[in-house]
Amino acid sequence: MQTFFVEIKCKLGKTYDVAMELADREIASEIYSTAGDYDILAKFHIDRDVDIGHFVAEKVQTIPEIDDTKTIITFKAF
Repeated sequence: MQTFFVEIKCKLGKTYDVAMELADREIASEIYSTAGDYDILAKFHIDRDVDIGHFVAEKVQTIPEIDDTKTIITFKAF
C-alpha cells in the first residue's frame, strides 16, 4: 500500500458537495474540511502498482466542483 494526501480547492460554496462526492466514491480513507489555501484534505491508500498521478487525475480531479489540487506523497509513518 502507498499512502498520500490531496489538498483540494473547491469552487465557492461547493466544499460540502465535493466532500460528499469523495465519500460516495469510497476512494478516500479520511476527508477533512480545512482553513487556508485549500478547502479539503483527503487521505488515500492505494496499491503499490497503481500510479498516483493517474489515480488523482481519473478519480479525484474529475469531480466538477474542484478547482485545483495539490498532491502530497508520503514515505513513512512514525
